[in-house]
Amino acid sequence: MTRGLLRRMHDFGTGRIVALLLLVELLALRIWDPRPIEALRQKSFDIYQLLHPREATNDLVAIIDIDEPSLRALGQWPWPRTIMADIVSKVSELGGTVIGFDVLFPEADRSSPDVALETFKGLDDAARQALQSLPNNDMIFAEAVRRAKVVLGQSGYRVSGTAPIDRPAAQTGIATLGPDPRPFLVDFPRLLRNLPILDEAAKGHGLFSVIPEGDGTVRRVPLVALADETMVPSLSLEMLRVLTGSGAILIRTDASGIRSIAVHDFDIPTDGKGRIWIHFSPPSPAKYVSAIDLLRGNVRPEQIAGKMILVGTSAAGLLDLKVTPVHPALPGVELHAQLLESALTGSTLSRPSYTAFVEVSLATLLSLALIALAPRMNAGTLFILGGATAVLTLGVSWYCFRFLGLLIDYTFPLISGFLVYAVLVCTNYVSVSADRYRIRSAFSQYISPALVEELARSPEKLTLGGEQRELTVLFSDVRGFTGIAELYKGDPQGLTALINRLFTPLTNDIIERKGTIDKYMGDAVMAFWNAPLLDSAHAANACDAALSMLESLARLNDQRLREAGDGEEVPPLRIGIGLNTGPCVVGNFGSDLHFNYSVLGDTVNLASRLEGLTKQYGVPIVIGEKTAHSVQGRFAVLELDQLQVKGKTEPERIFTVLGRADVARSVAFRELADLNGAMLSAYRSREWAHALETIILCRDLGKRFGLDEYQVMMIERIRQMIDNTASFN
Repeated sequence: MTRGLLRRMHDFGTGRIVALLLLVELLALRIWDPRPIEALRQKSFDIYQLLHPREATNDLVAIIDIDEPSLRALGQWPWPRTIMADIVSKVSELGGTVIGFDVLFPEADRSSPDVALETFKGLDDAARQALQSLPNNDMIFAEAVRRAKVVLGQSGYRVSGTAPIDRPAAQTGIATLGPDPRPFLVDFPRLLRNLPILDEAAKGHGLFSVIPEGDGTVRRVPLVALADETMVPSLSLEMLRVLTGSGAILIRTDASGIRSIAVHDFDIPTDGKGRIWIHFSPPSPAKYVSAIDLLRGNVRPEQIAGKMILVGTSAAGLLDLKVTPVHPALPGVELHAQLLESALTGSTLSRPSYTAFVEVSLATLLSLALIALAPRMNAGTLFILGGATAVLTLGVSWYCFRFLGLLIDYTFPLISGFLVYAVLVCTNYVSVSADRYRIRSAFSQYISPALVEELARSPEKLTLGGEQRELTVLFSDVRGFTGIAELYKGDPQGLTALINRLFTPLTNDIIERKGTIDKYMGDAVMAFWNAPLLDSAHAANACDAALSMLESLARLNDQRLREAGDGEEVPPLRIGIGLNTGPCVVGNFGSDLHFNYSVLGDTVNLASRLEGLTKQYGVPIVIGEKTAHSVQGRFAVLELDQLQVKGKTEPERIFTVLGRADVARSVAFRELADLNGAMLSAYRSREWAHALETIILCRDLGKRFGLDEYQVMMIERIRQMIDNTASFN
């Protein structure tokens, strides 16, 4: 059972197993969702906002800006509440629809006359009575607030305090559709409120506190939060409620958290904690109105009329600057303006709870597809497929953001797929390297380095089967080997050393010219060209190898003579080589347990027969007709005869190779080739006398090229034909 399990694991693949384990770990990491994973996801959403920010609009919201010029003109903050009352009155007169304060008024105005009485010294009774008769600044501000649609801001504290809560938080009507939202809401243990007289006068109360992400960037704002154990709407949401005259806010929830928050006709999707992703537009100075310009009457009515008004500050000294995806220092009041504009134009962003499931599922499917396909596809195809999948994932994510306002994370699926792919590549590389090492170790001593590398790159070729291909096949045999073996009958080790000494240079000559050693058969060698690697010049390389083998053999004979002692008999080694070119079946032949990379076919059989004919024709090399035609001009090829080959209707012409291109271009060889061709033509025409005369003319040339035995044989054959003809007549 254990062996079967190991076999199944081996068949499945180590790389796949490792990749699956990695995928499980990645999915667990995503479910845990640590801060680095979340930060990467958020940065990808920031890129989207930079590439396609929301289109800016200046006709919905305006900001009364407590800016640097206003502070220089009216003094340091906080200003007297009478100035704030004037701001409310001016906005109302100019037609502002609803006013929201992104500032807090938690304490009594110290510049109020009744408060000033306690700090001024040396006042006479008349002055004191005059001050006492003046109205309280906070009352003046409260009255202005009461006459307008004003929403006062509140601030949440994330740190619990011990200070007693002097009064409950102002209640806004909140209805719930679904489970209780309290466990999901952002929780502020403390809530800092405005003066009671101001709270009572306001039409609404909203939380302006925002919580930056871990990197300090503000991306989300809670629409409803829990503060002092009370559900409190955000400043922007409360302004929408007051603007529409809605009596309550509706929170829709499910088991995974909050789905959306609605007020009147506005249904705003949120994340599970009731936070809205702000779709930022580039900062627009046109929506800012300086407070001092408003108070001095230097504001055009169209800058205020019909707009929702936020009162806040852009002054750096008041420390209300926030980092956002589109700006490194955006005034905090503009966050609420951006949120209002997104809600009013229906261009909010959302990231529902199901998006995490979509992202995990996409990562799983992509990784499993890679695990299934990677071992079956080549690197180029897999790279193209992976690139297309990455582009598709990015495209879907971008489409959801651009046209649906959905935030779908593309980083986790792509990173998961890339890591799984990297593991598959690495494990495959290690496995292939190990296989190649084993193949090289096992076969490097028996076959050519080219074949070893081919098998190392494609181990699947070590299976039974073959393919048809045109090859050039070589057979080589030692002449008179029986007599040589007799000399070593008492020294078998010496005979072995001699054969190894002979085969080493001959093998090198073949391999160096792209040949593949098929096998050694006693004193014979078989080799072929154009497999396993393609070789367009296989016939020429084979002829070159044959000539080099003769040259190596000559050098070996010279060395043996020099090494021989006095009186020692050193018979020269001679070889015969047969070459033939034609179609063959090449591949691995044998059994499942033992097979050889070899060749089969009539071309092989004829090459073996040509090697045997070297004895009969007295030349060291005999090549077939197709080989001769393939190398004509590049080698000194001379026709010897023609044979009737079994199984063929046409006779096969045979040739010998006398040298390379330099010999083929020599005057002596051309003269020899012409005379020899004339002799064969006369011979085949049965012009015996002319054939004999011609071959005798080229005897001297023939001896120069080592053709003496061949010419003697042909002279005897011609004379025999002459005698037979005379006897017949």
